[in-house]
Amino acid sequence: MTEGDNKSANMLAQETAQLEEQLQGWGEVILAGDRVLRWEKPWFPGALMAATTVLFLLIYYLDPSVLTGLSCTIMLLCLADYLVPTLAPRVFGSNKWTTEQQQRFHEICGNLVKTQRRIIGWWKRLCALKEEKPKMYFASVISSLLAVAWIGQQVHNLFLTYLIVSFLLLLPGLNQHGVITKYASMAKREINKLLKQKEKKNE
Repeated sequence: MTEGDNKSANMLAQETAQLEEQLQGWGEVILAGDRVLRWEKPWFPGALMAATTVLFLLIYYLDPSVLTGLSCTIMLLCLADYLVPTLAPRVFGSNKWTTEQQQRFHEICGNLVKTQRRIIGWWKRLCALKEEKPKMYFASVISSLLAVAWIGQQVHNLFLTYLIVSFLLLLPGLNQHGVITKYASMAKREINKLLKQKEKKNE
């Protein structure tokens, strides 16, 4: 391993340790959520989708304004930030914290740090593209935003948000059970077949 790799690994370990310390009060809740998102039990996906559907139906029924929805969301986050670290040990039992749970918590924090690094890396590449190839940057950004605006115009915003949130909540379970890999491989095989057929026709 090179010196750069060692430095990167040390920084990753340091950032992971800092995040573990910050989220220590949320440890039990994060592990419980992780079990649900990874579908440790077969009924978890159904329960997850049912809870999401009820939440969005409630929002649709109440039809709050943007300011009201934003205020309520921040208020719930503040309450959770205050109550969860206090109530979680009593609900889940801090004495049940095992080495396996600690290891899984460490892995989750490491994955969160890596995800944060990827997002920062994508942003830096976007900024670099703006500096190096401004025409391509503006064409890509404007066309992407126009496509998103068109989709938003065609589909109800709340329903579109429901689809996005549902997909993001199901994504860890789909990945854990190999569903994404399976269908990605199938799509790759079909694309390769089409390319080979096209090459034969050209010959």
